[in-house]
Amino acid sequence: MPPSDFANADIPEVVEQLTTDEAILLTAGVGFWHTHGVPRLGVPALKVSDGPNGVRGNHFFMSTPAKCLPSSTAMGATFDTELIEEIGLKLLAEECKIKAASILLAPTCNIQRNPLGGRSFESFSEDPHLSGMIAAAYVKGVQDGGIATAIKHFVGNDKENDRMAYDSIMSDRALREVYLMPFMLAQKYAKPWSFMTAYNRVNGTHVSENPYIIQNILRGEWASDAAVMSDWFGVYSIDHAINAGLDLEMPGTNKWRTLDLMNRSIQSRKITVRTVKERARKVLELTKRCAQGASEVLDGDGVERTNNSDVDIALMRKVAAQSIVLLKNNNDLLPLKPKEQGIKKVAIVGGNAKARVISGGGSAALKPSYFISPYDGIVEALKEIDSNIDVVYSEGARTFRTMPTLDYDLVTEDGKPGWTCTWYPHENDNSMIALPDPIKSQYVDETRIFISTSYPEGITYRWTMKLDGRLKPRDKDTLFEFGLIASGRAKLFVDDQLVIDNWTKQRRGEYFFGSGSEEEKGIFPLKAGVAHKVRVEFCNVRAPADTDLDETVMDSNPGVQLGGAEVSDAGELLDSAVQLAKEADVVIAVVGLNADWETEGYDRTTLGLPGRTDELISKVSAANPKTVVVTQSGSSIAMPWADEVNALVHSWYLGNATGAAIADVLTGKVNPSGKLSLTFPKKLEDVPSHGHFHSEHGKVRYAEDLFVGYKHYHHRGVEPQFHFGHGLSYTSFEYSNLKLSEPVVTGGDVSVSASVIITNTGAVVGSEVVQLYVTLPTTSELTHPPLMLKAFAKVRDLSPGKSESVSLALDKYAFSYWEERISSWVVEKGEYLVRVGKSSAPGELTLRSTLALKKGFEWKGI
Repeated sequence: MPPSDFANADIPEVVEQLTTDEAILLTAGVGFWHTHGVPRLGVPALKVSDGPNGVRGNHFFMSTPAKCLPSSTAMGATFDTELIEEIGLKLLAEECKIKAASILLAPTCNIQRNPLGGRSFESFSEDPHLSGMIAAAYVKGVQDGGIATAIKHFVGNDKENDRMAYDSIMSDRALREVYLMPFMLAQKYAKPWSFMTAYNRVNGTHVSENPYIIQNILRGEWASDAAVMSDWFGVYSIDHAINAGLDLEMPGTNKWRTLDLMNRSIQSRKITVRTVKERARKVLELTKRCAQGASEVLDGDGVERTNNSDVDIALMRKVAAQSIVLLKNNNDLLPLKPKEQGIKKVAIVGGNAKARVISGGGSAALKPSYFISPYDGIVEALKEIDSNIDVVYSEGARTFRTMPTLDYDLVTEDGKPGWTCTWYPHENDNSMIALPDPIKSQYVDETRIFISTSYPEGITYRWTMKLDGRLKPRDKDTLFEFGLIASGRAKLFVDDQLVIDNWTKQRRGEYFFGSGSEEEKGIFPLKAGVAHKVRVEFCNVRAPADTDLDETVMDSNPGVQLGGAEVSDAGELLDSAVQLAKEADVVIAVVGLNADWETEGYDRTTLGLPGRTDELISKVSAANPKTVVVTQSGSSIAMPWADEVNALVHSWYLGNATGAAIADVLTGKVNPSGKLSLTFPKKLEDVPSHGHFHSEHGKVRYAEDLFVGYKHYHHRGVEPQFHFGHGLSYTSFEYSNLKLSEPVVTGGDVSVSASVIITNTGAVVGSEVVQLYVTLPTTSELTHPPLMLKAFAKVRDLSPGKSESVSLALDKYAFSYWEERISSWVVEKGEYLVRVGKSSAPGELTLRSTLALKKGFEWKGI
């Protein structure tokens, strides 16, 4: 029968028929990306796919091109739940279907506790209410499309270094009010079909084996019927995880839950058959939901495809533009109007202008089905306005951490972009000697090659891969610097000369999910007009290092990366940008970070921009006051030059439509309406968790407690560079007439309606995010954050001179705190302050009113 028939399965009956071995098999994955099926009972296997800003499919290596959406911080910056729900339904769910995946491993809704966190870009916000409401919209959209979500990383995975071992030590109040709250809101409003546990411990116990979080909170208090799966390799025991309620161990590679070990655990009474079948039942329930939701996936051919319709492209461009935040716009420098402003020459500078900065790194990374760079997008938009406009370019200052990949610099013998990959088995599984005859040869169009488990069938346990291509000829003699990283070992040859040896001995590094080497570099002189031969030899066995002699076989995470760039003098590069700035009418500087700096696997060490970027911006803006700075990063960065520039736009990571969306905002085709989803501090020392962010002997102390993000800056009176919720427009808005209804308390809940009038007092159509913050009664015996976002709404496309009344609903969540002594939510009687405005900045919370609750109450659940 077709797999979709499982949509009508009687789950208790199926569970009853399961043998013990079949039940065991259902509790762990198969390979890297599938659950286990039971053909005898018609149970289909499910395919899962990363990730939060797109659907990669099952291959890191030569993956199927995909739609890459803006980073989660960018989605949060839209403050637009309707838009996020739309992209969940129309883009993400549909992309899952053409990628043949039933479960999307997303969204990530951890808290932006510290912008140094390597995966900060993957989470929506530093604020739990905004995070939870955006996450709920995301989940609802995807699941309404028939695809399961696996909301993650549940809970407290707020940094990357030591992520599988560190213990997130926090108070019950912080756990409940800050870190669990986004998941709680997603459960209340969207009911995710599955939850993915975090790698780390919380208050002493790994989450994957934490009954308090999985059983007591998720399944007990929140009444969730979701399946609970582990993060990949995030299981550390058999009995603890099984008994705590972890239903599914992922992946199936190198798993704990083998038939042998699970049966031995049953025989020793560490676990029972009954409990194993309970875990299997949750997997079956998830399978049934997927069969009911998108039967065409289970009945399909399993082939991954890509598709870009005009409607999809327009929607990706829309969400990217809606997320962009206009931080500063002195003298109305923006939008650019070349004819009105007399702009005849534009200088584009910066290391990110022509770079392929698509998303952060790790699970979120994918191969975009198309990409528009900031440079290309801006040039096209300017030329549309005035075909005679002169655009000049200088990199100015380099921003890459590792040498840029050579995807568009290498060609095969027949001229295709990329190179040829040839796979060689070894004499036997223990041998380091490659056989002379290859097992497979294939075309490869990428030079960052994370093979993962995508090696050919029939290859030996140890194997060698050779990559051959030619560099595109240069128009002049030049020195070229190559960079080589290996998760395994590798050598680079140019014209048969050894240029880099990362094979004999290597330095351990952080790349390829912590299994790669440091980047080794070598310089080779290129001759004008010569297509130099490039060959990389790679073996999936680590080389010894000074720190250890380990020669481990990389069986599930081998990879190699080749990058390179022409050698340049940093001073000359900067001087060229400054000279262009002096000669131009307007300068657009595009700078920031990329997936090397912000990635799964390790944390940043500084908020600073790379290399001499800060110097570039200061010098260029001094040379030309009409300088527009566009920053790209997934989380906050330091901007020591912020007071020196007249126009500043933050664009996050925007995916496929990057350049088009940036150009839309710069030229006024789109009036910006994005708001910062996290605070931008002036310096690292101002960050709430500074000094206790790192894992110290396996302990991460959440000493800032409730005062995360903007709550800290208000509580301590610290002025950030830009406040949470800040974002300008090309028009202006006036807030007036805040009204609060009388509170209605019924059945353990409270209902209050707030209304405010928004008027467009400017000259162009614009959209505005209305933000409402609550302050708990000062009569409380406890210390509370000075203000908390509890509601927001987006006014769309308001015409000049027009007004709109905005209603904001408040319920028990707006007035509650967690009372640790009684393990319950509490709403106190007393006077609550409500403030409404454009951002969390004190000067922008222009409207305020109070309401009185004459009687308090306690509540549990959701």
